[in-house]
Amino acid sequence: MKSMNRRRFLAAAAAGWTLRRAWAGTEARPLFEEIPAEASGIRWVHDNAASAEHYLPETMGPGCAFLDYDNDGWMDIYLVNSGPCDFYKPAKPIRNALYRNNRDGTFTDVTEAAGVAGGTFGMGVAAGDYDNDGHPDLFVTAYGRPILYHNNGNGTFTDVSEKAGLGARVFEGHWTTSAVWFDFDNDGRLDLFVCSFVDYGADSHFSCGDNKMGRKFYCIPRVFKPTASLLFHNNGDGTFTEVGRGTDIEKSLGKGLGVVATDINNDGRMDLFVANDTVQNFLYVNRGPDARGRTKWEESALSAEVGFSDDGRARSGMGVDAADFDGDGWQDLFVANVDQEMFSLYRNNKDETFRDIAFKNEVAQATRLLSGWGLRFFDYDNDGAIDLFLANGHPDDMIDNYSQAVKYREPLLLFHHEGGQLRNVSAEAGPVFSKMFPARGMALGDFNNDGRLDVLVGNNGGPPVLLRNNSGAGNHWLGVKLQGTKCNRDALGARLTWSAGGVKRSRLKNGGGSYLSSHDMREVLGIGTAPKIDWLEIQWPQPSGRIERFTNPPLDRYVTITEGKGLG
Repeated sequence: MKSMNRRRFLAAAAAGWTLRRAWAGTEARPLFEEIPAEASGIRWVHDNAASAEHYLPETMGPGCAFLDYDNDGWMDIYLVNSGPCDFYKPAKPIRNALYRNNRDGTFTDVTEAAGVAGGTFGMGVAAGDYDNDGHPDLFVTAYGRPILYHNNGNGTFTDVSEKAGLGARVFEGHWTTSAVWFDFDNDGRLDLFVCSFVDYGADSHFSCGDNKMGRKFYCIPRVFKPTASLLFHNNGDGTFTEVGRGTDIEKSLGKGLGVVATDINNDGRMDLFVANDTVQNFLYVNRGPDARGRTKWEESALSAEVGFSDDGRARSGMGVDAADFDGDGWQDLFVANVDQEMFSLYRNNKDETFRDIAFKNEVAQATRLLSGWGLRFFDYDNDGAIDLFLANGHPDDMIDNYSQAVKYREPLLLFHHEGGQLRNVSAEAGPVFSKMFPARGMALGDFNNDGRLDVLVGNNGGPPVLLRNNSGAGNHWLGVKLQGTKCNRDALGARLTWSAGGVKRSRLKNGGGSYLSSHDMREVLGIGTAPKIDWLEIQWPQPSGRIERFTNPPLDRYVTITEGKGLG
């Protein structure tokens, strides 16, 4: 025990020394500070199974997650790796990784003890408490068999995929990517939506090449057939039933990569926005139960004007997110695409249609030569306004050979919300934003519990990047962990409204967002320089619908609010 504590102390000391040395002579630390592996203890590296054949799954991962798997109040980290499949037989075992937070800025690998090593060609991860027992479970997507890990509540997990009705046969013919937990029918239990990418296998692998170089490269997904994504209803007994059949979800064949669950029309039902690669995006509007009690889904991306670009072209949608960007009480949408296509920021018109305002917010201009994957709306400096982080990287590792403007490794981007618009502040946010990465998944979580959301980026064929958030000095905050009792335990779909300094703000607790990744379930509410929060109101999702108000809650700390039991 003394030896372990000494190692942690030395690691933490090394982190402080490294960062002090890097920033010696400066008045302030960067907004986001890269934590090296020797300081964090995270030494895991993604293996993308790169080969001369250029099989498409090689370029798609990895995803990552922040979650508190042991319920000690500190965010742990899960990282998804590749593994054996029909085209790849690794020479040595490859595994996913679970890192326990040591509460001192360092992490310990507990993968084997926890039983979450994987074993298939992993893609992404979605964390959620599907059985309402208070312990977050994991669903790991894959090119191959996905895995549902049930959290046993004692530091270990059990693969319950077959028992839960989510076995290999259910996913036959599906290459699963992003997934999201959400309660679509408001019965108090988390259901599961799983994106399905293209129809692909080693026996159907196309040989795409460049005659000038005589070498193969990754095929554009346009050449592969689309597939239908899958929706699973939580039966409340540890099992799931696929219920997308006969609905627009089954009828809409796509190439799903990113998904976010949100409420676009404020009707109290969670909808789905899905990013598709080389075909139109999908917006599944939840119309509630029909005469038979079955939920009706209406795919309305075309009429909502989020399916195609402004000039009517299908783009390469990858990462997505939703948030009330402009503070009008309605959820706006974001989708990232490949280079030359530009990304889209969709403002909600409050009538189930949207308008792309990316050009007015420096987003389109900044992303014209980039390819976006992991991304997230969040208030990084706790001033109360919604900002944006983008993780980028080109899918073709040979792009540098035939393009002078577009590169395989690309920069991270940070946008700050100022005066109702987003401003690109990447150049002033720290040295890490001048580096280049083959970024894919991206997750948010406050790993040091200082009230500033930190960033974790998964890199294709490389180590992850952990960024500590140093911004927002002088701004107050309140961290809220919601626990449902009648509604789903994670309280996905809850609306938080608060007033401070004469300003009223609100936030909807969405599900999913980004690409292949899962985020800290806690909500951090930015208060700015206001000396107190006048009141905080929680509207719990159905089947509860309860509204609770708390006067003068504490500042600059995390609290737990349990439905019907108050603030703890």
